[in-house]
This record gives sequence, C-alpha cells and structure tokens, in this order.
Amino acid sequence: MFIKLTKELQQLMISDIQYFFSQEREEEITEFAAGRVLDFVKESLAPHFYNAAVQDVKRVVEQQYFSLEDEILSLERPIKK
Repeated sequence: MFIKLTKELQQLMISDIQYFFSQEREEEITEFAAGRVLDFVKESLAPHFYNAAVQDVKRVVEQQYFSLEDEILSLERPIKK
C-alpha cells in the first residue's frame, strides 16, 4: 500500500520521529534515519490501521443504513381490509 504524503506533512512526521527518539530513547537520529522509520511505518504498519478504519466506516454505514431503513418503513400507512 502506497501512502502519498505532502512534502510538508512528511517533514513534520520526520521531525516528530526525531523528537520521539530524543525524548523517549534519549537518542538523536538523523533525518535520513527518521525517514526510514517513517517508510517502515507507512509500508508495514499503516495498512493495519487503514484496514481497521475501513471496518469502522463499514459498521457506521451499516448502522446508518438500518436506521434509515427503519425510518422509511415507519412512513408506511396501514392498509384497511
């Protein structure tokens, strides 16, 4: 899965990765190394988050569909025999 990021967003993420390593691991990493971490996350981890989000959206759409269906059915008028 290929995720296209704007140059600005990619640079922000790289800076965030460098900050994380600095704060959490007390380790300074280069912009290149942070870029490699970002590539790993995009290629290996992001698809899992993406698929989970797709399933969440699917559940929401299904709930809305069933709710809409109930509302439509409530408009039916009884038929006298």
